[in-house]
Amino acid sequence: MTDNTTRLDHVVLWVRDPLAAAGFYEKTLGFEPLRTAEFTAGEASFPSVRVNEETILDLAPLDLVQAMNMLPGAAGSAGHPVNHVCLSLPADAFDALRARLEQGDVPVSRLSHDSYGARGAARRSFYFRDPDGNVFEARHYD
Repeated sequence: MTDNTTRLDHVVLWVRDPLAAAGFYEKTLGFEPLRTAEFTAGEASFPSVRVNEETILDLAPLDLVQAMNMLPGAAGSAGHPVNHVCLSLPADAFDALRARLEQGDVPVSRLSHDSYGARGAARRSFYFRDPDGNVFEARHYD
């Protein structure tokens, strides 16, 4: 990749409790929490979790919805209209994630095979929700 290639930088998720959400993503997905101390101290509007070196998930508290006035109707976007966020993992990490979700009593969908994505057909995929109802797909291509 070159520095001028378009990449996914971040996705903002609406959450009821940003610190609990950060804990879920750290424990279940292994994502590094960011700015939790600053959020707790009132110095940051929300914490984030790192997906990889280039991408983060921002965990926006629902009370920020009033500030979402940059576009007409944006304030009503809390909780939707994102359908789901897809995470691509190596096969072993995919299996480990599914096991952690099941051990944590997080419902998961049946496995799908050969669903299309950014890198072609994924060998396997499944869906789950975070504690705030955000829907995630996990898949692997290898």
